[in-house]
Formats: sequence, structure tokens, C-alpha cells
Amino acid sequence: MPKFTTIQITPEIRDQLKDLGKKGESYEAIIIRLMKAYKK
Repeated sequence: MPKFTTIQITPEIRDQLKDLGKKGESYEAIIIRLMKAYKK
């Protein structure tokens, strides 16, 4: 079973992540996609 952790972000950043996400996409999936794009 995977282990999870909590990160603290402001509500504004949370809302920006929501806006970047696709319907039903988890925050983890959004962050992974952003990291992959950053590494390119």
C-alpha cells in the first residue's frame, strides 16, 4: 500500500492546481504532469 504525505499550500495555489487539472484528475497527477513538463 502506498504511503502518503501532506504538503501545505495556500488556497490560492490549490485553486490554481484545480484549474490546471483535467476533469477527475488528482492533485498528484497534476503535479506529476507539471514536473514532467518542467524537465523537458
